[in-house]
Amino acid sequence: MKIDWAALGSVFGVSLVVTVALVALFTLGIAGLSRRERAAAQGGTAALAVTGAYACFAACAAAVAYGIHLIVA
Repeated sequence: MKIDWAALGSVFGVSLVVTVALVALFTLGIAGLSRRERAAAQGGTAALAVTGAYACFAACAAAVAYGIHLIVA
């Protein structure tokens, strides 16, 4: 059996980048929801932050669904 080290390194690199991107996207979503909490405590609204948070969560869900699609197909 011969291992293609270049392909293995490429897969590792792509998976590392995608993992970091998903964590960053999810963190932005959590930060947006945190701003909503802060605004509600001060009596205001943070509609843009909440919309951005939901967009981040939707992008995370889409990336996970695409990954599952790649595995199943």
